[in-house]
Amino acid sequence: MKIQERTGAGNSRSAAPVQPAVGERLPAPPRERKPALAALAVLLILVGALGATVLVLRAGDRVEVVKVTAEIPAGETVSGDNVTSVMVADDASINYIKWDQLDQLRKLKATNTIPKGAVAVGEMFSSKGGLPAGKSAVGVSLKEGQYPASGLKSGDTVDVYQVGDGASGSGDKGSSSGSAGSSASDSPLVSGARVSTVADKSDATVSTGALGVTLQVDTADAAAVTRAASAGAVSLVQVSPNGN
Repeated sequence: MKIQERTGAGNSRSAAPVQPAVGERLPAPPRERKPALAALAVLLILVGALGATVLVLRAGDRVEVVKVTAEIPAGETVSGDNVTSVMVADDASINYIKWDQLDQLRKLKATNTIPKGAVAVGEMFSSKGGLPAGKSAVGVSLKEGQYPASGLKSGDTVDVYQVGDGASGSGDKGSSSGSAGSSASDSPLVSGARVSTVADKSDATVSTGALGVTLQVDTADAAAVTRAASAGAVSLVQVSPNGN
């Protein structure tokens, strides 16, 4: 009787379901692998790395070129005062003017007005240059005392005065338009003329004591300035570009 009770008790224990121990996790279902997405991720990583490498290489491939630091009017040349050097990324499609080409650039003239801050390219210059509409280039030969003792340079702004015995009668010879028509001897023949070029010291005119200067003036004033210059009666006074 006791043996049957034990057996019955044992059977009842083995019939109970086995519970997992505390802290154990149920086995997770197997993940579904997506090889196409994994390959795409790897491809994107490689493309990004290649792009970064190209950018680094291009950033290191730089050249020293000419940059304009002051406006260069049409028909004028570069000088040490209106250009500087700057490093840019090399680009074969852009005709940059390299800094080591500056001496050759000085022999050329701007085909159009070049604004401050522009990076110089070959298309901006030519051997003939050009003049803005309504402007003329007039050459004058000046003796000492007819120009500032500090000297003149390309790009300077000057007032042109007629001096000598004919100064008071300039109104009879000047044009009817523009500042050249003034008859007062204390008024400029032309206001705000721009110096295009100044003769180099090696020029023959310097050895004679005269300084050759090319001025850019309004076409309406060109005749009056030419007459005064031919009589040796022109004096230049340097002024600020805004006339103050």
